[in-house]
Amino acid sequence: MSARELIVLGTASQVPTRHRNHNGYLLRWDGEGLLFDPGEGTQRQMLMAGVAAHDIDRICVTHFHGDHSLGLAGVIQRINLDRVPHQVTAHYPASGQRFFERLRYATAYRETVALTEEPVAGDGAMLARTSAYTLEAARLSHPVESYGYRLTEPDGRRMLPERLAALGIRGPQIGRLQRERVLEVEGRTVTIEEVSEVRRGQRFAFIMDTRLCDGADALAQGCDLLVIESTFLDEDEDEALAVEYGHLTAGQAARVAAGAGVRHLVLTHFSQRYGDPTDFERQARAAGFEGELTVAQDLMTVAVPKRR
Repeated sequence: MSARELIVLGTASQVPTRHRNHNGYLLRWDGEGLLFDPGEGTQRQMLMAGVAAHDIDRICVTHFHGDHSLGLAGVIQRINLDRVPHQVTAHYPASGQRFFERLRYATAYRETVALTEEPVAGDGAMLARTSAYTLEAARLSHPVESYGYRLTEPDGRRMLPERLAALGIRGPQIGRLQRERVLEVEGRTVTIEEVSEVRRGQRFAFIMDTRLCDGADALAQGCDLLVIESTFLDEDEDEALAVEYGHLTAGQAARVAAGAGVRHLVLTHFSQRYGDPTDFERQARAAGFEGELTVAQDLMTVAVPKRR
């Protein structure tokens, strides 16, 4: 199986700093690449992280504030310059169609790739269904229309060696049973359900600018890896700013994750007013999140947790 990992290209909210580029996140999933929220400078961050235009199969934009979308122009032009041979699909809020078109055609260039546009509208929808995953979107709560994304691997089956051995099923017979789901063994029909158990598919969610809302809770539910904004710390003045501007605090993001049973939480999208990332981890732990926790830094790689 190909790597399943998140490459963090940028972690800044609104204003980049010396150590934080604007947003950008590439999820590698079984040979496909999903690029989320390419902010200004994403193309250079890709170079620094060893990510090529050929690695991108989908672009998912949560909303059209600049720190989440100004890098679209450069990324799209690079996809065309490098003549990416496969289809690239872009998802973004339908209400921002004019912004997408302006960014896609911000300057003159030669189009060599058929970029497919599949905007999101309403309360969200099923966006794609492949053999490796389904991709869904859900509406978030922000001053401009914003969507989060959720990727879910289909459930599979885990073979149970002791049951296989008890029925004398071995070697090539196991592969045949997995393919055909039934097998004749010494005059008896054995079904795959008798010698296996459900293997829950892995789940990933990406939640950017939002207040607490039902959409965030639904996207996070049961995720193995959750990437979520935590723009502010949990100080009185900062909590008020989070509500006013449509953002989360570290504690709020952690409570969303804890309530949803998230295994690995990645906090990101930090305000330039904060310099010490350990404060975000401390407040997330204080809010009750007990799973694996990463405070994102530019150019780091985070592996999707192994199946249970």
